[in-house]
Amino acid sequence: DRLSAFDCILPTGIPQKGEVLNRLSAWWFEHTAAITPNHKLGIEPGAFPDILRPFEDILRGRAMLARKARPLPVECVVRGYLIGSGWKDYTRTGGVCGLPLHPGYRLADRLEQPLFTPARKADTGHDENISFEDVARMVGPSLAEQLRSVSLALYAHASQYARQRGVIIADTKFEFGLAGDELILIDELFTPDSSRFWPAAEYRPGVSPPSFDKQYVRDYLESLAWDKTPPAPPLPEDVVRKTTEKYAEAYRRITGREDSA
Repeated sequence: DRLSAFDCILPTGIPQKGEVLNRLSAWWFEHTAAITPNHKLGIEPGAFPDILRPFEDILRGRAMLARKARPLPVECVVRGYLIGSGWKDYTRTGGVCGLPLHPGYRLADRLEQPLFTPARKADTGHDENISFEDVARMVGPSLAEQLRSVSLALYAHASQYARQRGVIIADTKFEFGLAGDELILIDELFTPDSSRFWPAAEYRPGVSPPSFDKQYVRDYLESLAWDKTPPAPPLPEDVVRKTTEKYAEAYRRITGREDSA
């Protein structure tokens, strides 16, 4: 239920958030398995090792049994719309993460083609945007190309599906690992923590859209006189409640289910 923003863990938890992330990730892992293998083995406590039986009540819905993998040190970011740090980069440089774009884009405009903008994972502090050539040097050209093509395929599939459910996936990030020699998708997948979700009915180019993700918390924190270094300020009760509602609504819209909590 913990939440991070601006690379700081906030002291205030978001009730039911952990369950939404876990169940939504599990749902997406099942629905993208034809595109790429992933680490999910199961989320029901009955599938967990016997040593965890005493903890079934607190693990139910909040834990996933996964294949062990060696994580790659790359965050695979895909951007379909110009928002957030991508918009700031565009207004400053005319491109995003070193990729040139034509002039005339507005805030929240849909890009002509989704962009693969990887980042180097940092143990602490901010992740560092890197080029595709940097990724190739880090993991090898063949694996780098696989990361890019799989990431773009995942985004294309999920964004098309979500749009039919009234949700725009503006951008997202993936993490991958190696299980032996096999590249598999790990961590979380198309959640409100790893993606920007917008209600399609309220989308207007040129305006920052409302969202079903932690952007609501980011916007609140931006309104404070906080320098974005630890410790982060606590969240007021109304921000916590509205954030819980946004996470639950994202789950319901995408899956059509009510069982996230």
